[in-house]
Amino acid sequence: MAAIEIEGLVSVHLRGFGFVTELADPGRSAFVAPPELNRFLAGDRVRCFFQESDDGRFTAAGLTLVGRSRRVLYGVVVSHRQGLFLKVDREVSNTDWALDPGPVEAKVGDAVLAAFHGDSLVVDEVLQGADAQAVARVLARYAIASQFAQAAVDDVARALATPHALGARRDLRAIPTVTIDAASTRDIDDAISVIAADKEGALRLLVSIADVSAFVPEGSALDDEARARATSVYLAGRVIPMFPEALSSSWLSLLPDAERACLTCELRIDPEGQVTSIDVYESLIRSWARLTYVETAAYLDRGEVSAAMEPVRAVLPWFRTVSARLKLARARRGGVEVSRDETRVVFDPSTGTASAIEADKPTSAHVLIERCMVVANEAIAQWLVARGVPGVFRVHDAPSPERVAELGEFARNFGIEPGFSARLSPLALAAFDQQITGLPSEPALRSVFLRTLGPARYTVNPSQHYGLAAPLYLHFTSPIRRYADLVVHRIVRRYLHGERAMTPGDASIEALCVHINERARAAARAETDRRRSLTAAYMATRTGEVFEARVTRVRSFGLWVQLDTTLVEGSIAWEGLAGGPWEADEAHGVARAEGAVWAIGDALRVRVASVDVGAGRVEFAVA
Repeated sequence: MAAIEIEGLVSVHLRGFGFVTELADPGRSAFVAPPELNRFLAGDRVRCFFQESDDGRFTAAGLTLVGRSRRVLYGVVVSHRQGLFLKVDREVSNTDWALDPGPVEAKVGDAVLAAFHGDSLVVDEVLQGADAQAVARVLARYAIASQFAQAAVDDVARALATPHALGARRDLRAIPTVTIDAASTRDIDDAISVIAADKEGALRLLVSIADVSAFVPEGSALDDEARARATSVYLAGRVIPMFPEALSSSWLSLLPDAERACLTCELRIDPEGQVTSIDVYESLIRSWARLTYVETAAYLDRGEVSAAMEPVRAVLPWFRTVSARLKLARARRGGVEVSRDETRVVFDPSTGTASAIEADKPTSAHVLIERCMVVANEAIAQWLVARGVPGVFRVHDAPSPERVAELGEFARNFGIEPGFSARLSPLALAAFDQQITGLPSEPALRSVFLRTLGPARYTVNPSQHYGLAAPLYLHFTSPIRRYADLVVHRIVRRYLHGERAMTPGDASIEALCVHINERARAAARAETDRRRSLTAAYMATRTGEVFEARVTRVRSFGLWVQLDTTLVEGSIAWEGLAGGPWEADEAHGVARAEGAVWAIGDALRVRVASVDVGAGRVEFAVA
């Protein structure tokens, strides 16, 4: 077949080769041999030729740089005969890059950040300390900006000069309103109010969201910066916000006793949990109390009323009511709730190092807020579609019959008989979710379960969110930290202000969705890398200790296991397993040797054998 010319994005593999993914068809990519890749960085936009081989695979050749969004590189200074070079993170480049002289002096062995100034690569900063180097590596690897451009900083003053005025907004300041977050949360963008049931038993839930769009004009330098970032990034121990902290943690944040401009989604919910009406409007609110998840759960579970709750004590019982009604409605249609166990890194306040790794379990308060946010997101999606205007929808496809069969096989390895048919309906999914809830193997099985279901994505084309069993869904409730939500806010406000010229399926919004998806994936990978690095540093202090674990993946190099208590993950190489040689069947999650089998779900005791903190890898051995 003749070679075809395409434009695509470069990705780099640790082994030195790479791929080009076609922009026009993201499902098609081509292999790039190491010599062809030497002049390029991960994320580079290139023009090249795709040549298809007889087996249907593509090879890329003749790469020409079209654009480079990556301006900062992390690496270690090395010396070659030609002078000083930067040994770049091998997930970003497969070769060393020549360094030009600059104002910052660096010597061989220094870990540095270097920036492109025209065609020259110059050292910007010499990094001191292992943790500073680890954070810089993650940010540079995924092209996450930690500083704001000066033009964006200048725009902050203009945003701060815009008052939270009532104007034509609906005045909700007299309605008891609360925010519920973690005690450490600084960017508070959602608040809830519950108005007591009427004579028909229907209560009203008001979900009020910070109206970022009223303070950040579209196309401003501040907006351009937020659009480029697309999301805040939550690295353990550090937040890289989408907006400068003067806005995200102060002027836009729904702080207690402060008047704040919001967009409010008001829902009438009947005694059976059905949403019978949706009203969306601009509002001015005042948070009566800032509550934490811990104290709210103490009230929901045990009736304990904290001092912070006294101003809203009368409405607290309605929190239980709304949570129960929304649970009932969700249960009728199936799907799964989002809240699940996660790993939390605990830091030593005196040293700043990881002192513990804990499984962080969601509370009844987490579940309450999740249900309120999910129902508001669904309502806004329905509201937009009913009016024939575009949106940034959150879509999650149903698993294929092959994926359903895989999940069933994996579940049986855990001792669960799911009884799936080829099509896994949302109700069947909910039934399976109930089967695994509370089991000792739940965390490991849930990680396999969610991986099988696959990720959701943003698109301008409305469709189902399978995991939530929602016919329509989007993100509306976090515009301080997600650009997708801010886009939705702007569309809602345009409609409220009388604009009717918007077109469903807008191609420009779909192009924006592609960008948001890419940056959201990068942020998620950065957060994972940071967590793995900290986890590895902590596990290095536990070398030789024995833990209970379960197999969660079978890979070509060995088993992937997860500890039962802390959910820490690591590998066991085939050489470290008795019996061999092992034949790995990754698709079915099974490895076989003569007279022996390892499968996803198998329980085992493991010993911490070795740790690579820089790579974030923990290696176990069977105890």
